[in-house]
Amino acid sequence: MSESQHGGRTAALALTALGVVFGDIGTSPLYTMKEIFAGPHPVPMTPDNILGILSVIIWSLIVVVALKYVTFITRADNKGEGGMMALMALVTHHTRGQSQLATLMRLGLFGTALFYGESVITPAISVLSAVEGLEVATPTFQPYIVPLSLLVLLILFMVQKHGTARVGVLFGPVMILWFAALALLGLGQIIQAPQVLDALHPLHALSFFAGSPWLGFLALGGSVLALTGCEALYADMGHFGRQPVRIAWFGLVLPALVLNYFGQGALLLSNQSAIASPFYLLAPGWALFPMILLATLATVIASQAVISGAYSLTRQAIQLNYVPRMEVQHTSSQERGQIYLPGTNWTLLIAVAILVIGFGSSARLAAAYGIAVTGTMVITTLLAFVVARYRWGWSRLKCGLILGGFLLVDVAYFSANTFKLPEGGWFPLALGLVIFLVMTTWKRGRELVHDRLAKDGMPLGQFVELMAPAVPKIQGTAIFMTADPAMTPHALLHSIKHYKSLHERVIIMTTETADVPHIPPDERIAVEPINAQFYRVKAIFGFMDEPNVPAALEYAATHGLELDMMDTSFFLGRETLIPKVGVTMMTRWREKLFVTMFRNAGSASAYFMLPPNRVVELGSQMVL
Repeated sequence: MSESQHGGRTAALALTALGVVFGDIGTSPLYTMKEIFAGPHPVPMTPDNILGILSVIIWSLIVVVALKYVTFITRADNKGEGGMMALMALVTHHTRGQSQLATLMRLGLFGTALFYGESVITPAISVLSAVEGLEVATPTFQPYIVPLSLLVLLILFMVQKHGTARVGVLFGPVMILWFAALALLGLGQIIQAPQVLDALHPLHALSFFAGSPWLGFLALGGSVLALTGCEALYADMGHFGRQPVRIAWFGLVLPALVLNYFGQGALLLSNQSAIASPFYLLAPGWALFPMILLATLATVIASQAVISGAYSLTRQAIQLNYVPRMEVQHTSSQERGQIYLPGTNWTLLIAVAILVIGFGSSARLAAAYGIAVTGTMVITTLLAFVVARYRWGWSRLKCGLILGGFLLVDVAYFSANTFKLPEGGWFPLALGLVIFLVMTTWKRGRELVHDRLAKDGMPLGQFVELMAPAVPKIQGTAIFMTADPAMTPHALLHSIKHYKSLHERVIIMTTETADVPHIPPDERIAVEPINAQFYRVKAIFGFMDEPNVPAALEYAATHGLELDMMDTSFFLGRETLIPKVGVTMMTRWREKLFVTMFRNAGSASAYFMLPPNRVVELGSQMVL
């Protein structure tokens, strides 16, 4: 690629990243200043406090977003992919001791669960805050805010099944217009009150905390709203690369946010009553309705980003065996990352609708937002410490100074948000705990099922040597899917019991999910001949690859195993679990939860993209 082509591609990726990566943090000015000065723990609107808060926000954007995430955390990528799951995969390679590994993995899982809480809150608070601009135009719209917000959200979730390929091209241009509007609205007020620029000096932030430490501590609970979207920035990095993300942040997003926050501060310095809606009151009267429309589009884009992130995270969790299989639909023939999960989509819609109806306003929802964001920030820093120490070889002193400083800021923000627990902060924690329990229960349950199958099974070598020669042969190829290649699949034993025969070629096939995002197609298959009739085949997929078994098997020929799919049948085992009476390996409620999930898990045939007319399922009962 020539230098000009490379530059053009980088610019195009930076443009696209504006919507996908920075949509969430880009819509934070809609509600951040209002929450700080008119929220549950309001800061008195004195000139010194306004400058102090602005200084806190600006330097938080620089330290947390620019330095920690954009400059440092994005380096902790797993073959180009970011996000909590990718970070967990890195940690597994660089952790000393099983107990330490187990603790860090639980932390990572809980951070993943908190991201789901953020995926529910972001659409609710973003769309509500945009539609609330109608109240600024006229109080007549007040009773219609919640219904209109629900309508926008319903349309947003209904169109998900069509994919984002067609509307995605509009994300970048709309967000350029949005950030340009942020900058121009702020600049207009700064010109009228240029003294607000004094807040660039960090001494204003230090003086604010020194003058009233307790008030400053509580103010962090509102200031963190300016940082929402950091994790989305890291999670979506793999789609664009570090360089486009950094160009978009430093070239447009950060300057626009700084100008808008300063503009709101300048407005409040001259008119304290503007705290009713400091963002929309920046706009002249003629521009109010266009700004409401633009804000609604921007918040829909911000919501789209976290919804797509929830899809990707769920698919990764399925691949890593933390949640049951579920239907995954691909909405683009060119981009494999564009997927749609109906179950996740409608669950998110129900949760978002409950939030909008239950809280009723963005101000009340803001209390629930911070705890999810800051909790994930703390966990990311802790996991990044392990990566920096053992993968990058940093000294303890360097890790302590750099990551310890980031952790101090994260913990301060998280601690301040714990005071918002009674006002709504309990919601993301409760939701995160439920999702964490679901993931750990499914993981443990699958381990128990695997152990039980292995206990009741027959070693494959023994079967091939003693039983197989005595069984009549029929034409064709049979592929038996199993989790343990060393044991005879139960479906194979049941097949002999029912059909009294074996195919002339039998393949014992396992799939494995690697702890890297992608495996090249020609490297996914490993073939091990056992004898002239039996083969072991392993298909290896990255945790962001689609587990298309037939497509992977096309490369078996390069390993000496020619397959004709029209003459091949896939055999799957389908176990029916029966809860055990008496002493169990899991607590009773977790056992019932696992059995319920197991019975409702998606079809293995659909998940592995097996041709429906070539699949045979053989059932059996198992006491857990």
